[in-house]
Amino acid sequence: MTDEMLRAPAEVKYAEELDWLESIDDGHKPFSWRLSPKMVRLFVLGSERADGLDREVSQKWFGDRSFVERSIVTLASDRGLLLIGDPGTGKSWLAELLSAAISRNSTLVVQGTAGTTEDHIKYSWNVSMVIAKGQSRESMIPSPIMTAMEQGVIGRFEELTRSTSDVQDALISILSEKYVSIPELDDDNIVFAQPGFSIIATANSRDRGVNDLSSALKRRFNFIRIPVVTNKRSEAEIVRFRTTELLRRHQIELELPPTLLDILLQSFADLRAAAASATSDDEKLESALSTAEQIGVLEDAILHSQFFGDRTLRVETLAASLVGSLARRSPEDLAILNKYWHGVIEPRSKQDGGPWTDFLEGGRQAIATLS
Repeated sequence: MTDEMLRAPAEVKYAEELDWLESIDDGHKPFSWRLSPKMVRLFVLGSERADGLDREVSQKWFGDRSFVERSIVTLASDRGLLLIGDPGTGKSWLAELLSAAISRNSTLVVQGTAGTTEDHIKYSWNVSMVIAKGQSRESMIPSPIMTAMEQGVIGRFEELTRSTSDVQDALISILSEKYVSIPELDDDNIVFAQPGFSIIATANSRDRGVNDLSSALKRRFNFIRIPVVTNKRSEAEIVRFRTTELLRRHQIELELPPTLLDILLQSFADLRAAAASATSDDEKLESALSTAEQIGVLEDAILHSQFFGDRTLRVETLAASLVGSLARRSPEDLAILNKYWHGVIEPRSKQDGGPWTDFLEGGRQAIATLS
């Protein structure tokens, strides 16, 4: 079934593993949860030898286990969960994994934008049915959030701070009152949330000031801030995990040389350090330099090697992919990358040689092509 989807949701992708965990789970399950809190944590963070399981459970989210535990505890209460962090820190992926483990449904999602309305979090109407038969529960189209309320499962709200204050205010009543009124109907005009309903929202910390959350809405969420991964070992694990999935999805047999991964990690670490010491935005790349963007650079290089190269991932290709992915503003980003290549990569190439020499040349050619 997963082969028929461009991207299978977590509950489909890991269905067999979730079935097995459910079959051996004898822990207490809050409300309508499919797994106990300990099993939810194990599904997200993976198993260890001390767990004494008959099979290994893969780690799917890489980060501090306390973030996962606090998230699970929050969802077992009557408060919403708000995951905040920079782009690419894995907020949405963690929300999806938690929803999949708890509800076996991670697809009840509202995407927050400037165009999101109350209808998107409450309900709308099937116009043709309303014309034919009038307004009724049958002609009503429930939102993903309302569906989650009716089923007693987890609903998700992506990029909460990008939605307007009207939408945020409507969410307050759902989180506090746990029901939605339907004034257009005379009978059966209230949808009550069933036990197990909760909302996982995400917010981009770089969107501060776009549509700030009101104090009333903040009180109804437990906040968990997901930091940017700066530990090289943890970041390498994430990149390897995602790259393995990419290769499997594209049915590509290609080796990821450890030296090449080290160069990618070091380059991003250098660029982050440069951004941290910059005195103005003009001296910073527009990119957030997140782990997700590292994965994007590597994905671009892998696919280019597969389709237009000799199916060997070369460091020159990685350099060109990095420049092409991070040079979003011209000439500002190109100038920053050019300074980095001459000030950092060139001396390192002279000192260490080896693949850094090819990385230097590949980046120079890419910058010259884009300039």
